[in-house]
Amino acid sequence: MKAHKYWSLGALICMAGCFYTGCKKRMEAHKYFAYGALGCMGMAIYSGHRMIAPKQKKETESQ
Repeated sequence: MKAHKYWSLGALICMAGCFYTGCKKRMEAHKYFAYGALGCMGMAIYSGHRMIAPKQKKETESQ
């Protein structure tokens, strides 16, 4: 849960930076913020999926 929270906050900060640099027409910084947001969102999705996905080991042991 902690990792998901931190990756989500990182994505939010990168998206805010991406919006700001897009409005100010700073395309080099915009590109870096966009890549950062993409990476953080990917990790937030992955860690969120790990939180809700059932664990395979526990299922096989109980059967």
